[in-house]
Amino acid sequence: MNEEKLLYRGKSKDVYEIADGPHAGKYRLVFTDRATGYMENGKPVFDPGRDVVVGEIPGKGAIACRFATHFFKLLQARGIPSHFIASPAANEMIVEPAVALGMPAQAPEMEGAAPLLNLEFTWRNNATGSFWRRYPFVKPCKNTGMVVEAWTKGDIDTLITFEAIEATGAMSRAEIAASVELVRNVAGIVSQEFTANGLHVIDGKFELGRLKHGDGSIVIIDEISPDVLRVCKGYTPDCNGDCTAYPSCTVTRCTDGKRSIKNRQQVAAADFIGVFLR
Repeated sequence: MNEEKLLYRGKSKDVYEIADGPHAGKYRLVFTDRATGYMENGKPVFDPGRDVVVGEIPGKGAIACRFATHFFKLLQARGIPSHFIASPAANEMIVEPAVALGMPAQAPEMEGAAPLLNLEFTWRNNATGSFWRRYPFVKPCKNTGMVVEAWTKGDIDTLITFEAIEATGAMSRAEIAASVELVRNVAGIVSQEFTANGLHVIDGKFELGRLKHGDGSIVIIDEISPDVLRVCKGYTPDCNGDCTAYPSCTVTRCTDGKRSIKNRQQVAAADFIGVFLR
C-alpha cells in the first residue's frame, strides 16, 4: 500500500485513495487495532463511548471490519444507502468516495480560526455516558426515545446544536432533517438486530457524508462496528422503556466536580461480536 495515498488517519481507521486497479479512485478503509477508552489506576479501560485512543487490542481491526461488513450488507438489503462497495481483505473495506459533513473556516485569517472537519451523529436509546454526565438530573438508563445529537469531531469531540449547524451554513434545515431520519432508521435496524440476539444497544454513533459522485446524496459512511456501539445484556425495561436494573447495574461518581458513570452489565465488544460473526 502506497503511504503517499494516505488521506486521513483517525482514532480507529486509516483512509487511503486507491491509485489503480478495478477500484481506482475509490477509497480503502483500513481498520486498525487502535482503541479508545480511558485510563484507570494506570491501566487502559476500553470504551467505545470515549474519544481518546488509550491502546491497541490485537485483532480488533479485522473483527471490526467483518462486523461493519455484516451491517452494511444488511442496510443494502433494506435499501438504505451507504458508501460500502466490498470488503476484499480481513481488515479492509472498499467504499465510494464521500466528503464528510463539514465546512471551511469562514475567516481563516483570524487567529484561532479552524474548519469544521466532520460531523458525527450520536443516537441514544438510554441515558448514560456523556449524555448522563451532561444531564445528571436524569436517572441512568432512562429511555431517551433514540434522541439524536450532532458532534464536531476532533481531538476532543464537541456537542453542537442543530440550530447552530443551520445558522452557520454547515447544513440546510432539510439536510439536517434528512440526516436525523437516516440515523434513526439505521439505528433502528441495528437495535433490532441486537434485540433479536438477546442484547440491547444503549447508544451508538454514525458518520454521514456527501457522495463525491452522482447527486451528492448524504449517506452513512465510515463504519458500523463495535467501536461505535455500547451494548448491554441486562436491559430490564418498564412500561416506559426505562431500565429498572440501573440501581444494581450503574455506578456513578463525582470527584472534583467531574462526573463519571459505568454500567456493570455493559458487554465488552469481544463478547458480542461472536453473535454476528459465527
